Amino acid sequence: MSETQPPSMVQPTQPRPSTQTTTPTPRAPSPAGGSNTKKGHGKHPNKPQSSSGTGGGTPFKTMELAPASRRKKRKTSEKKLPEKVAALSPESALYTQLVELEAKVDSALGRKKTEIEESVKKPCSVQKTLRIYVFNTFANQLDENGDAPTWTLKITGTVLDDGVDSNRCISNPKFSSFFKKITIYLDQTLYPDNHVILWENSRSPVLHEGFEVKRKGDKEFTAIIRLEMNYVPEKFKLSAALTQALGIEVESRARIMTALWHYVKVKKLQDPNDPAVFTCDSTLRKVFGEEKVKFAVASQKLTQHLSPLQPIHLEHKIKLSGNNPSGNICYDVLVDVPFPLEKDMSGFLEKMEKCREIDDYDSSIVAAIKKINEHHQRRAFFLGFSKSPAEFINTLIASQDRDLKVIAGDAIRNVEKEHRSQFYNQPWVEDAVMRYLNRKSGAGGDAAGTT
Repeated sequence: MSETQPPSMVQPTQPRPSTQTTTPTPRAPSPAGGSNTKKGHGKHPNKPQSSSGTGGGTPFKTMELAPASRRKKRKTSEKKLPEKVAALSPESALYTQLVELEAKVDSALGRKKTEIEESVKKPCSVQKTLRIYVFNTFANQLDENGDAPTWTLKITGTVLDDGVDSNRCISNPKFSSFFKKITIYLDQTLYPDNHVILWENSRSPVLHEGFEVKRKGDKEFTAIIRLEMNYVPEKFKLSAALTQALGIEVESRARIMTALWHYVKVKKLQDPNDPAVFTCDSTLRKVFGEEKVKFAVASQKLTQHLSPLQPIHLEHKIKLSGNNPSGNICYDVLVDVPFPLEKDMSGFLEKMEKCREIDDYDSSIVAAIKKINEHHQRRAFFLGFSKSPAEFINTLIASQDRDLKVIAGDAIRNVEKEHRSQFYNQPWVEDAVMRYLNRKSGAGGDAAGTT
C-alpha cells in the first residue's frame, strides 16, 4: 500500500471510451469523505442508485480510494513479513528463518502423509502360511442312558509366524477373513434334508476364529470341504504359456502386468522408436500370437490366459470311535496378511486430522502479521506527512484524483483539446447534442410527473 493513501480501497472499473458523448467530470472528494458528481451526458436515466447511499447519493459517497498501481500488486503471504517491516526490526530475521523451516517441515509431512494415504488405500501385505486344522469330536456313541449320539466337525486355523505354529497374534486377521465361501457336503443318504452347509463371507458381517458343524448320528462317513479363498485384490491362475514366460502360477492382475513389464525390460524388447510397443520373443509369441503388442492392450489380451482359482478341496473321515478328537491332519495354504503397521499408519492419519493445535497457532500468527502490517501502514502514512506536509498532501490529492478519474471512466480525456473550438466541430458532436437534449427532456418529463 502506498505511503500516501488511506488503508481501505476499492477496485476501479475499466474506462470505457466513447466516440459519441463526453464523459462526466467528478468533483474531488470533500475532507469529510463525501462527494458529489455531475450527471454524465451518457448516463442512462433509469440506472439504479447506489445501495450505500440515499436516493440522491453517488456510488462513491462512502468509499476511500487508492492508486490503481498499488491495487494491482500481488498480496504478500499471510505469514510472511514484508521486506519494509523486516528492515525495521532486525529480530524479524529469526522469524523469517522459522517460517522457511516450517515450510520445509510442512512439505516433508505432506509428502509422507500422501505416501501413507496411498499405502492405506493399497495396503502392503506379506505372504504367510495359514495352517488349517480339520478334525471331529463325538459323544454318546455307546451311551446306554438313551442320549442321542452326536458328532461335531471343526475347522480352525492359525497363521504361522516364521513357519512356527505359535499362539494367535493379535495383529493377524481372523480365520474366516481368508475365505470367500466355505461349503461342506455331508453324506446325502444319511442326511437327506440338509446335507449341504454353506457359509459366505459377504453375508456374514462377523468374523470367526473357526467353524463347527454338529449333527446327530452314529455312522461314519467322509465329509467333503470346499474352501474358496478371499484374495484382495483378486488372484488368477495363469495359463501354461504365460507361466512359462513370467515364472508365476497364481497372482493378481496388477502384479502380472508388473512381471510382464520387467520381462520386457530385462529382455530389452521395448521398441526404441515407439516406447508404447514391445516386440514379442518366441516365448511371448506363444502368449500373444503377434510380433508386436502395445502396452495399452496387453492387459486385455492377457485376460484369455487368466482363469479363476479353483476352490481348495479337502476330505475328512468322520470317525466315531478311537481317539477323541479324531483327526491329526493339517493343511498349509499361502495367504496375504496385511502389514502390521497398517493400523498404526491409520491411527497416525487420524491424529493428524484431529490435531487442531497447529491450526490455532497458525491463526494467531496470521492475526499478528495482519496487525503488524496495519501498524506499518499507519507509520508510513504519518512518517511521510511529518517529513514534508505540503508535498505529502499534494501527492495524496493527485493520487486520489487519478483514481477517481479511472473509476469514473474519465482517464482518457484530453482537457487541452476540449478547450479548442475545433474539438466541437467534429462529426459526432451534433449527434451527441441531440442525444443529450432528448435524454434531458425525457428526464425532466419524468421528474415533472412525479409527486
